[in-house]
Amino acid sequence: MNQLPELPERDLPPGRHRLLKEHLMTEIRHETAAVTAAVQESAPAPRRNKWLRPALAATAVVAAAAVTFVVLPSSGSSSATAQPPSRSTVALLEHIALAAEHEKSYGTVRDDQFVYVDSKVSYAAYEEGEKAKIAPPHRQEVWMTVDGRHKGLKLEAGERPFVIPVDVKSDWLKPGKGGWEVSSYYNHVKTLPTDADAMYEYLARTAPKYSGQEKYQAMFVLVGDLLHDSIVPPEQSAALFRAVARIPGVTAVQGVKDAAGRTGVAIGRDDPDNPTRDEWIFDAKTYEFLGEREVATKDNAGVKKGTVTANTAVLRRAIVDRTGERP
Repeated sequence: MNQLPELPERDLPPGRHRLLKEHLMTEIRHETAAVTAAVQESAPAPRRNKWLRPALAATAVVAAAAVTFVVLPSSGSSSATAQPPSRSTVALLEHIALAAEHEKSYGTVRDDQFVYVDSKVSYAAYEEGEKAKIAPPHRQEVWMTVDGRHKGLKLEAGERPFVIPVDVKSDWLKPGKGGWEVSSYYNHVKTLPTDADAMYEYLARTAPKYSGQEKYQAMFVLVGDLLHDSIVPPEQSAALFRAVARIPGVTAVQGVKDAAGRTGVAIGRDDPDNPTRDEWIFDAKTYEFLGEREVATKDNAGVKKGTVTANTAVLRRAIVDRTGERP
């Protein structure tokens, strides 16, 4: 096993104004249900509301504050107007679910272990008064605690190492407490329903409580975060895809490339509150999850329609015993 030395905890470098697309670099809204409902009625949803692991919340908020992005009127894929997935999209999701059922099991996973995800990532960076710049794909490695109680590590090419601290004051670290129900810690993910109906009910009940997004978009985004940032056991993974087959507005997109250049088929959904479409990319033959991307659906803030503003490719996943250890 290749191992790295322990690194000091550091904040993200100043001036890093990235489009915070994925779970590790996005902001969670810790609001009560009443406040969330009021926000949804009175103002457009924020650019991106994801379920951030607590250790990175502060740095994500600081970086997100510098991002300038104009919210456009809803694209029409709202809760009231979005159409059910087509038969071909439902069939594709069933193929993906069947493939997920046969994914390898990691067996017994200890609380003190870590989920390792090795990826290529690319994001659009927005600086005030300047046009968006698309970073070339580069490597990112993350070691995330299984139980939420151990320090993690993020290594990204061109950036300083970031030790993911344990937020001892956060209820996120306590099963059954606020926020834990949408976390992607392995100890939570393995408790999710294995039945498609129960999984859909979980998403519908839980996702909107922690997001200012439209209900179905909140559900879709939560599933995407779990797919990219976690190791999801086969039974729960299959249930997720079968639940997604019931979410209005979900479509299939052909000929999509991930950040590693691999071509596949995607499951996507237009964000009704932002001019973007989220896509999950799968191998067109094996239906293995390859990565995610975000595509501009309208010209906005100097970004042309069709521009890929975020792109990832998952290269390896594993369970390891310590941060810095590679399988």
